[in-house]
Amino acid sequence: KDIQYVFSYYYNKLEYARFDSNLGRFVGYTTFGVKNAERWNNNPSEITRRKAQKEAYCLHNVGIWYGNP
Repeated sequence: KDIQYVFSYYYNKLEYARFDSNLGRFVGYTTFGVKNAERWNNNPSEITRRKAQKEAYCLHNVGIWYGNP
């Protein structure tokens, strides 16, 4: 539960939107990002796909980074 998956979108070094697995949705930081975040949040398959990335990428590799004591 302490693992967080963050997928950010940048344009010209400015983050305009982000998916945060702790929130379970996209958040927009600019006008363009807010519009896209609303569109992505209304698409259940996009949300499901990003949530699955936490399991596929983060949880799969946690043992590599932290090792098994």
